[in-house]
Amino acid sequence: MTAVTPITTGRRPPAGGSRSRRGRMGWVFVGPFMAVFALVFLAPIAYSLYLSFFRDQLVGGTSFVGLDNFQRAFEDEQFWAAVGRVLLFLVVQVPVMLGLALLIALALDSGRLYGKSFFRIAVFLPYAVPAVVATLMWGFIYGTRFGLVGNINDALGVSLPDPLSPSLVLASIGNIVTWEFIGYNMLIFYSALRVVPKSLYEAAEIDGAGEWRVITAVKIPAIRGALVIATIFSVIGSFQLFNEPSILQSLAPNAITTYFTPNLYTFTLSFSGRQQNYAATVSLVMGVVTMIIAYAVQLRGMRKEA
Repeated sequence: MTAVTPITTGRRPPAGGSRSRRGRMGWVFVGPFMAVFALVFLAPIAYSLYLSFFRDQLVGGTSFVGLDNFQRAFEDEQFWAAVGRVLLFLVVQVPVMLGLALLIALALDSGRLYGKSFFRIAVFLPYAVPAVVATLMWGFIYGTRFGLVGNINDALGVSLPDPLSPSLVLASIGNIVTWEFIGYNMLIFYSALRVVPKSLYEAAEIDGAGEWRVITAVKIPAIRGALVIATIFSVIGSFQLFNEPSILQSLAPNAITTYFTPNLYTFTLSFSGRQQNYAATVSLVMGVVTMIIAYAVQLRGMRKEA
């Protein structure tokens, strides 16, 4: 009986050394992302948190005030009025925009719409228009002395309500935002509908389901993930409302105040009021509020999906 000699193919490096080399290679690939993430995401938050603990005064200079800025933010009526305004905007504008986007996506997916390609591009085109240009365009349309509303009043001898009046300006801004982003959300829903398995439609057809039943029982449940994502994006975008009220402010100074939205209030505090420390505090509080509401929307959507 002879002993069997194990066949070796060469020298194998130690397992620990191979694992260490793979770890170094991993950091080589992840390192640039981590550096950029720390520079553009973590560093501004850390700097804002640092600023929030100080107060800059003409007499006495910069002094450490602890949590006084946060206490002031929680008692600031102008700040919470701005938060309430964007919450109202969120509750009304987001369902309207997403509902219209879903209807258009379903119409495109049905295959019964003539000129589908042209219609899809036409609906998406406003998203390619910069927000500043879109707001200036709609600001001209809203004008009662020089714009479309004013021309209609002069031509027909009527007096249409002023879209830039204090009672209607929030709805007018909602119309601009809806016009801008309805095509973007439509594209998300339409893309999700295109990947729904055809076997689900065939099964529904065998069961005798009509078009409406297919939409409510097959299509909408199948794209629930896309609906949740679009809703979260819209919630975050509503709390970041800035461009539209900022540009329309020159046309409607009596309707759009310096604290119309939280972002506009923060901008005013920082660059007009020279209160950078308090502006940083308001930004942090607003970021936490946005994160909580967006997370609640995500949890509710996931629960429904489960």
